[in-house]
Amino acid sequence: MTALDTLRRDLDVLEHRGRGRRLSPRTGIDFASNDYLALAGSERLRRAVCDAAARQVPVGSGGSRLLRGNAPEHTLLEDEAARFFGTGSAVFVGSGYCANTLLFSTLPQRGDLIVYDDLVHASAREGIRLARAEVAGFPHNDVAAAADAIARWRRSGGRGTPWIAVESLYSMDGDRAPLADFAELARQADAMLLIDEAHATGVFGTDGRGLAEALDGADNVISLKTCGKALGCEGALLVGPALVREFIVNRGRQFIFSTAPSPLMAAVVRESLRALQDEPERRERLHALVAHAARGLARLGAEATDTPIQRVILGDDRRTMAAATALQDRGFDVRGIRPPTVPEGTSRLRISLTLNVTEGDVSALIAALEDVL
Repeated sequence: MTALDTLRRDLDVLEHRGRGRRLSPRTGIDFASNDYLALAGSERLRRAVCDAAARQVPVGSGGSRLLRGNAPEHTLLEDEAARFFGTGSAVFVGSGYCANTLLFSTLPQRGDLIVYDDLVHASAREGIRLARAEVAGFPHNDVAAAADAIARWRRSGGRGTPWIAVESLYSMDGDRAPLADFAELARQADAMLLIDEAHATGVFGTDGRGLAEALDGADNVISLKTCGKALGCEGALLVGPALVREFIVNRGRQFIFSTAPSPLMAAVVRESLRALQDEPERRERLHALVAHAARGLARLGAEATDTPIQRVILGDDRRTMAAATALQDRGFDVRGIRPPTVPEGTSRLRISLTLNVTEGDVSALIAALEDVL
């Protein structure tokens, strides 16, 4: 059997289980993107691109940050982001996935312990796989279980630093972490708290600073602020103590050996941060849309959330994909989510609410959903 035969056999297994994937074009009303504030296609960001290009900000960086790729726009963004989020420093990297693998593979050291929520993103799990520290998962949002994992590690002779990994807002369930409780655990356990704010940045907190706003700036907290969702751009910012930035610059292999992100994109992210402050009405409209959708979904018996991420759990993979296809055929871009992205038996329709839709669009979707189900 050749290598290609082996790959084909693996794909055939996925198809047989109803888990084959295909790239599909953008069609229908947007209930699938994470462009929560509709900034990605906004006139404001288009102008920011044109203005930066007019200032001769280059599209490409031409090298890693430690070579000639360290453009002035990178430094301006990182300084501005550190002030905005109230932290000692910020590091701009090419994507949220890169940021998480960088974070977990670089900062926890041999002899440390990473305790992570079972529902953390695949990018965090990839970073954890590369880490030198010991690892232990705990049930979703279970602070007591995380504390028990740290206590067992200490009893077995663990002497290093625990690193507690959570998301502030979970991407497939739309629920929040009890951040204050995890922060208290971190204080008691002399631990570092790592918070992925991918889906909360821009949506929650003062001026969109996120759900970790009250914790950012603490010496034992590092947050990941994704730029590719509510901010409408791409890349990610790791914000935390200044020493963390210095360590990443010296030891972070993904940072050291990657071509730096586009300076042009760094300039546009700066404009996005200003938009968060200048246009609070975007968040107000989004939260009103979320409340409208939650009322409609509750009438269907779905367990609605108070966030832009809603889900209708159907359980069966094929039923989920059939329902998604039926909604797409009616003009609604709703995607089905299956394992391993979500736990076995919890395949679901993920409904993402953004300012790319109206309350009328939401009402029409819920009516179609009732019919399809």
